[in-house]
Amino acid sequence: MNTVEEHKQEKHPLDVVDDVYDYAENELSFEEIEARAGGGEWERLKWAGMYAQKQEGYFMIRTKVPGGKLTPEQAEVIGEVTDDLAVAPEEYGGEEQNELWGDAYLDITTRQDIQKHWIRVEDVPEMWDRYDEVGLTTVQGCGDSARNVLGCPAAGLDDHECFNAQPVIDAVSEFFTNNREYANLPRKFKITITGCAHDCAQSQINDVGLVPAKKEINGEHLYGFHARVGGGLSDGPRMGSELDVFVKPEDAVEFCRAVAQTFKEIGDRNNRGVCRMRYLVEQLGPEKFEEAIRDRCTVDLPTGGRNLTVGYQGDHVGVHDQKQDGLKYVGFNVIAGRMGGDEFAEAARAAEKYGTEDASVRLATDQNFLITHIPEENVDDLLAEPFAQEYSPDPGPFSRGAVGCTGNEFCNYAIIETKKRTKRWARELDERIDVPDDIEAIRMHMSGCSASCAQPQIADIGFRGETVKLEDEDSPNEEGDNLVEGMDFGLGGSLGADNEFLDWIQNAVPADSVIPALEQLFDAYSEDRNDGEKFYQWCRRVDNDRLRQVMNSADAPVARGVAHGD
Repeated sequence: MNTVEEHKQEKHPLDVVDDVYDYAENELSFEEIEARAGGGEWERLKWAGMYAQKQEGYFMIRTKVPGGKLTPEQAEVIGEVTDDLAVAPEEYGGEEQNELWGDAYLDITTRQDIQKHWIRVEDVPEMWDRYDEVGLTTVQGCGDSARNVLGCPAAGLDDHECFNAQPVIDAVSEFFTNNREYANLPRKFKITITGCAHDCAQSQINDVGLVPAKKEINGEHLYGFHARVGGGLSDGPRMGSELDVFVKPEDAVEFCRAVAQTFKEIGDRNNRGVCRMRYLVEQLGPEKFEEAIRDRCTVDLPTGGRNLTVGYQGDHVGVHDQKQDGLKYVGFNVIAGRMGGDEFAEAARAAEKYGTEDASVRLATDQNFLITHIPEENVDDLLAEPFAQEYSPDPGPFSRGAVGCTGNEFCNYAIIETKKRTKRWARELDERIDVPDDIEAIRMHMSGCSASCAQPQIADIGFRGETVKLEDEDSPNEEGDNLVEGMDFGLGGSLGADNEFLDWIQNAVPADSVIPALEQLFDAYSEDRNDGEKFYQWCRRVDNDRLRQVMNSADAPVARGVAHGD
């Protein structure tokens, strides 16, 4: 049993929620928390949705939003709590802590969560009290349990939806949240559920993915789900495997419980590096894994029916028709997912002002957000709001597809800064590179390390952070040495019918060389592309050696570095 498992045996992880109230009441420092509860408390605090920041005394706290769906009231509370409590202290710069976002901001994540930084333990009870009033929680936002359940952010709105799966998402989320029996799994457990034919919820890279299907049973044609299991990224990325099952919507909770039970009983609790469920599926094989689920499932699981998924979209930026007559939803572009708490609250108030009583704020897996149920005659007024100027629903292709993880600003694992770099690069690339008119988005994902929080493996262009040592000893940086921030550079990833992880084309590229390399690549793409060929498709068609040659033709030291320590 690994060390984390030992920490979970010492005290049930969900018990830490009660402990937080005590820590807050006594305003305990990090040192005092550890003296009282031991070093394992930092792991157990994740079940409260709390990660210790690298800046001692402060937490990142994660709010779960099942399916990404918020009422305007909930979204306004999230924004106001951010503005009131997630404030950088003066000793870390105060209002000048971050030159792009100031001192009170939130991050929309690729799992439709909200993350806030600079939270003191003494402020957590106030946050939870304000959350309780509107039905929000941070419980199990992190930790080895069921994480936030993903869904299509346009559930119930789009014509390409087979059926609205949001009620199923809510039921599965409610079952696992605060469920002590399933709150201690071998590793994090990621579920996605959608009735959308475009698989916006990324079933191929989750532990469990339920996607729309149809089957005739006893002469009746029923909508339900097909299941994919064992997908994931990080080290050892794997696309989910199809099971031969048809899951009725009313049986989805029990099916997900049976998968969790299987993982709980026979998943690896020894080697933390291979504890994820995808390794178990790979080890057993999908057929044996399916047998194990059937053995533990208390409802009948018919064999599969007709698959209704037609591709992958994952992008809802822009003004779109709803299937309800006269209504629109608007997808706003938030580069790298970060925006001010006050701006998010403004967006919530705008949803209430311009929308119907059914208006909502939806978080998307590409770190953007939607405002729904806007009467057509109100759209122009919504788009005239101040927040809509910064988070335009009509961005350039690089801005539209930009995703960034937390980075070394707060994360203990990240090697490079990501949020500011992603935003600056996206806007600079939109100005410098002419993308073909039929390409709406270039998916450029930047992770600060190899952990894949920004999902680089499924992007047109993916980055993972490195410290790079320049081989040219005569080219020191401002500090007088030849170590710089850099990244591994990958091309050609996507989800959908032609799903494939990208190839890592060039390792240890100095950060300053990336934009010149991309300019060369897009010049070659524009000259060589076939009609309608997307960038990731061109990258797959062209030999990797040729892609490297194109990159290295830039007037920059693209290949003159090595990962520091290699």
